[in-house]
Amino acid sequence: MNSPIAVFPGSFDPVTVGHVSIVRRALPLFAKVYVAIGANSTKRSMFSVEQRSEWLRIAFADEPHVEPLQFEGLTVDLCRKVGATFILRGLRNSTDHGSERSIALMNRAIGGIDTIFLPAEPEHAHVSSTIVRELIANKADVSAFVPQGVLIP
Repeated sequence: MNSPIAVFPGSFDPVTVGHVSIVRRALPLFAKVYVAIGANSTKRSMFSVEQRSEWLRIAFADEPHVEPLQFEGLTVDLCRKVGATFILRGLRNSTDHGSERSIALMNRAIGGIDTIFLPAEPEHAHVSSTIVRELIANKADVSAFVPQGVLIP
C-alpha cells in the first residue's frame, strides 16, 4: 500500500483560518502534504501568490514533507497529478460543515478522492480574511493570528 498523500487546496493563508496549524496537525497522517496555492489572477485575494508561497516556505522550513504548488483548476485534477489520495480541508466553525460536506461529496463523486476535515484551532475559528484585511488597513496588531516569521505588509 502506498503512503497516503494529501492536497490542501485553495489559497494558503497563514492568517485567516489557521492553515499552518491545520497542515501541522495533518502531517502525522500523511507522507506528504501538497499545499495548492491558487494562481487565479482574476480572483481578488488578500495576499499575492508570491507572498503565500514565501510564508509557506517560512512556516514549514523545518518540514520536508510539505510542498507548495501553484495550481489553477479542480482540486481532484491536482490530486491525480501528484498522486494524492486525500484532500485536506479546514473547518473554521460549525456553519462551514454543510458547504464543506457538499464539496467533499462532489470531489468523491467526480474524482474518487476522499476528504479529511480538521478544525481550525479555537483562536482562529471566527477570523475571516475580511476582518484581518480591515485590521491591517487600520494598522492594528494582527500578530496573534500570524505564525512566527510571517511579516504583514
